[in-house]
Amino acid sequence: MTYKAIHKYARISPRKARLVADLIRGQRIDKALSQLEFSKKRAAWYFKAVLNSAIANAEEQDADVTNLYITESRVDEGSVIKRWRPKDRGRAHPIRKPTSHLIISVGEKS
Repeated sequence: MTYKAIHKYARISPRKARLVADLIRGQRIDKALSQLEFSKKRAAWYFKAVLNSAIANAEEQDADVTNLYITESRVDEGSVIKRWRPKDRGRAHPIRKPTSHLIISVGEKS
């Protein structure tokens, strides 16, 4: 049985978030939480919150929390927030602010 948690429209680039997603994929939750706690990456803060939510979802369904591990750690691209920066001589340059969808699933070792 797998338990899933999703954070949609996280204000971080998918490319930067995938570095952290690859770091914790397939690990036990206690080891993954400690890695996220001490990681210097900004995406680690987002993934820690999503992982805690997935653990809470597993506890809600009476799963054994000591045997949980991360079965899926994925980052999908969200929508792009588009802004404009004024430049010299009346010109405008586009600014793209990408968002991400962070997905974590945890499952029990059998």
